[in-house]
Amino acid sequence: MANIVPDGWREFETTGAAAREIETLARLADTLSDDYTVYHAVHWTRLEHGYSVYGEIDFVVVNRAGALLLIEQKSGFLEEGPDGLVKRYVEKSKSVPVQMARGIAAFQTKLYARPGCREVPIDYLLYCPDYQVKHMQTAGISPERIVDARRRDQLAAIIGQTLPPGDAERGNPDTPRQVHRFLRDIVQLETDVSALIGRAQAVVTRISGGLAQWARQLEFSPYRLRVSGTAGSGKTQLALAEYRAAVDAGKCPLYLCYNRPLADHFQLIAPPGGHVCTLHMLCDQRLRAAGEAPDFSRPDAFETLLSSAAALPVSEDWRFDTVIVDEGQDFSEAWRDLALRHLKPEGRAIWLEDPLQNLYARAPVELPGWVRINATSNYRSPRSVVRMLQNLLPEEFHIEAQGALQSSELVVLTYQDAAELTQQVKEGIRQCLAEGYKKADIAVVSFSGREKSLLFPYTQLGPHSLKTYTGRYDLLGHPIYSDGDMLLESVYRFKGQAAPAIVFAEIDFEQLDERAVRKLFVGATRAMMKLVLVVSERSAALLLDKLG
Repeated sequence: MANIVPDGWREFETTGAAAREIETLARLADTLSDDYTVYHAVHWTRLEHGYSVYGEIDFVVVNRAGALLLIEQKSGFLEEGPDGLVKRYVEKSKSVPVQMARGIAAFQTKLYARPGCREVPIDYLLYCPDYQVKHMQTAGISPERIVDARRRDQLAAIIGQTLPPGDAERGNPDTPRQVHRFLRDIVQLETDVSALIGRAQAVVTRISGGLAQWARQLEFSPYRLRVSGTAGSGKTQLALAEYRAAVDAGKCPLYLCYNRPLADHFQLIAPPGGHVCTLHMLCDQRLRAAGEAPDFSRPDAFETLLSSAAALPVSEDWRFDTVIVDEGQDFSEAWRDLALRHLKPEGRAIWLEDPLQNLYARAPVELPGWVRINATSNYRSPRSVVRMLQNLLPEEFHIEAQGALQSSELVVLTYQDAAELTQQVKEGIRQCLAEGYKKADIAVVSFSGREKSLLFPYTQLGPHSLKTYTGRYDLLGHPIYSDGDMLLESVYRFKGQAAPAIVFAEIDFEQLDERAVRKLFVGATRAMMKLVLVVSERSAALLLDKLG
């Protein structure tokens, strides 16, 4: 099976020409071998970019050696004239050979400008699955490079003949890496920093038209940007794009957040050249660099840590060109001051927050003079999840369902006692597995904290071993998890992360107050594709009454 970039394409709803291209993508995925990678961006694009990867190129196929085959798909009816094939659109008709020549030339120019890509072989195909070309010799394109309705079932074989699998061991070994890096830049992929910690598979997200693209196009001085964005709006992708841009410019960025799991994961995916930590980690590092060892055995250890760090002068070694604060809703004003004192006077500062994920009831900080953006669109969560949350949230909190994911309806399982709770969690896991999710795609998230949870004492639920954070770190500073094939985490620690399938368990509250709604919001928006709610019977009654 061919490798498809971006992933997640099978779960998206498309119509018209886009749907036909997804059909082709499915055919390529199923009929090409894993010697090939196919780049395609139809399901991630926004209106300003149209449907194709670059100009008039719909698919880019790469073999193991880094050689390329560009495929332009023309669905529906074509016209044949003295100047070759013509595609009629609503506004006007366009010459297919001219469109392709322009797209290929522009693509080639940009590729050959990249280091290590000057000698990369490039070939092309025209794929018109619905039309049979009558006059091949006057089509304006070499007949052997046309795959029309007569040969559509041979598409994979023709690709294999035109672009053999290749041998990565021959030629410049760096060429394939440079080609893939170039293509990922064109498709404008951003690593999804909310991906489930511990997964080996890299998850990528297309944010075209979203925060990671347009927020960074704003120009003002000094650059002080406050983003209040709902879950799934792309806040942390924006943080990663800003961080990477600073490193690429030879500058040093600082990324700060509240949750250690988010900092640990950001550290794994961020490029070297900056500094990533929580505010407490930063204070600890500052004190140790000054020759002071924090005493964490004290009952007020963390308060003392912060106050001691605040008393230290900030030397140039601890000033940064860019300071990014993520999870800003969890910061107090004293923490704000601790973070921003590390920003160089001419530096850039971005404050990212989501008031709905304020689980600690902290008052919003003041940032006078900052430019503010409100991002209300959720691109990550299934529409069914967002619709449920829209009915639960107060009127002043507006969120929009922008995700295109096809997802099953919400599953609600109820329980009376601890024994029934574990049975229903196992049932929720079973339903996820039955729909094709792998164990690595599923996370069990507890509505309770670790101390009060009925699930955390378990290391096994039926045939499923549970992976939980041990509270320890290895010599490289990476968190150590217990052995297990399925993650179990609290809603507090899982904030800022996500997984394809979430079993949100131990949902229990006496009244559906603001705190309960916020925890429901955080837990539910962790799901990228499927959500199972395991709710106590008394809480389920309150929920159903609210949802009507």
